[in-house]
Amino acid sequence: MFDGAAVNNGALPPFPPRRRLWGRTLLSARWWEGGRAARRTARQVPEELLNNVELREAVGALPSNYNFEIPKTIWRIRQAGAKKVALQMPEGLLMFACTIADIIERFTDAEAVVMGDVTYGACCVDDYTARALGADFLVHYGHSCLIPIDATRGLKMLYVFVDIKIDTSHFLDTIRFNFAVGSSLALVSTIQFVAAVQAASQELQSQYKVCVPQCKPLSPGEILGCTSPRLARDTDAIVYLGDGRFHLESIMIANPGIPAYRYDPYSKVFSQEHYAHDRMREARQAAIRSAARARCWGLLLGTLGRQGSPAILQHLESRLRALGRPFVRVLLSEIFPSKLQLFDSVDAWVQIACPRLSIDWGEAFSKPLLTPYEAAVALGDIEWQQPYPMDFYASQSLGPWTANHTARPAQEKPPATPSLKNGTEGSRSAHPPEDTATS
Repeated sequence: MFDGAAVNNGALPPFPPRRRLWGRTLLSARWWEGGRAARRTARQVPEELLNNVELREAVGALPSNYNFEIPKTIWRIRQAGAKKVALQMPEGLLMFACTIADIIERFTDAEAVVMGDVTYGACCVDDYTARALGADFLVHYGHSCLIPIDATRGLKMLYVFVDIKIDTSHFLDTIRFNFAVGSSLALVSTIQFVAAVQAASQELQSQYKVCVPQCKPLSPGEILGCTSPRLARDTDAIVYLGDGRFHLESIMIANPGIPAYRYDPYSKVFSQEHYAHDRMREARQAAIRSAARARCWGLLLGTLGRQGSPAILQHLESRLRALGRPFVRVLLSEIFPSKLQLFDSVDAWVQIACPRLSIDWGEAFSKPLLTPYEAAVALGDIEWQQPYPMDFYASQSLGPWTANHTARPAQEKPPATPSLKNGTEGSRSAHPPEDTATS
């Protein structure tokens, strides 16, 4: 998530020559392109646009350490011949929306429209609303390409990651101070700091066993609140570069036995983070047991951008029909307890929007609010997994209750995952054990 207070709005320096500095110094290429990926893109953008003095002056109104990829955006809009461009970004970037819209309208023949609705992540890409507004081009800022550009039919699509350049010297010094030489470290972040994480890993390789894990289709080192990789058991620590805990908690849930640390690049505070794994497991298992006894089920399809997956909805419908369970479909852009309380006849809900809504806030709802994975456990399709799987958008996922699942060959089975109970290995059961304590 973005924190507007972290933006550097200082005056821009004179145009420096192209440079590539690693490790203890500022990660940058050209002052307005940023990083290796931007340099590759620059070859595709005409030199007259890259060297346009007026465009450079206009870009100077934006923070110098945030790469909004303005030249590439202008070039793509011109190539597409777009007439109306929709701009979608998280709330932390909306303060720059008017400036970017002015630049687009000044240097292209397109009209710019700012989409101000809440945007939690790349799953919220709202091409439907953009098309309804008459847009023929959508620029989505601040998230990775979670929804393929060929899936947004009817308009052109461009993702701008908004890479944030930071001074990595303190980050590297902090790691060296806190971890013994030879430690096995997993470095992760969100898409804004992935370039910094990858550069830092190069600096640390001579002293540590550094891993920049990947959970495809995400980039190496990138994690999401619902999607994170499983790490090798001999990993000594997870080091997360970023502000906030939401995304970090995802990889903590997927790897409960590995200590996790967070380095905030804005405050430069390094802290060990903890997660109440036992409490989360107890709450989710209780919800699953309650839902397993439900007569009428409610299937919630999220309509906030592309959050909802029709394929998962169809899978759940087919399973409930096969089991003779009545169900009702409900479409919601945002899911609140007060809204669901209006459906008194529904005994259990499955929300196809964000798994973390159930994990983080499930106890706030009067009826069980399951994720699609938890519904599969309640319906007997899969055993309870330990650790809890964070694979909602992973290419290699456990089953058709995830967004990008592809069927495995019949002879291939998901890798066995030992069940943990009270921190010890044990056998898995089809359903979570009954509660042994009263609330």
